[in-house]
Amino acid sequence: MSAINPTATTPTTTGHTAAAKGTSEGTVSNPKASLDKDGFLKLFIAQLQHQDPSSPMDASDSIAQMASFSMVEGVNNMSATNTKIASSLNTSSTVGLIGRTVTYTDAEGTQQTGKVERVATTKDGQSLLTIAGKTGIDPSAISEVSA
Repeated sequence: MSAINPTATTPTTTGHTAAAKGTSEGTVSNPKASLDKDGFLKLFIAQLQHQDPSSPMDASDSIAQMASFSMVEGVNNMSATNTKIASSLNTSSTVGLIGRTVTYTDAEGTQQTGKVERVATTKDGQSLLTIAGKTGIDPSAISEVSA
């Protein structure tokens, strides 16, 4: 059984994992991989548990890693909030179409015209329109709006 090497994979200040597989470049082993907040904390705790007692982690390094974690957490929270705001704005703008006549392109690529009767919102926040009795029309298919 091989021994655990806590320095084989260490977090960088950007929150990504740098794999030291015999290279001194500190490149990411999988460019599509990312380290979420839970993974970061697990890695941080593992580093603390497996550090060499004769040369413990520098306190400033520890503080820098926690500051990076806090920054990543803040960016994630801001991203989630922006997604909610965008969804609300999308719903608000589509509700404003109710009662208006619109021209849109249907699934076959044909231009259709009709009055917007209803707006429905899916559980993922996407708005779908009912136009002249046809349901499930994506608002992005609209090319013209008139009174």
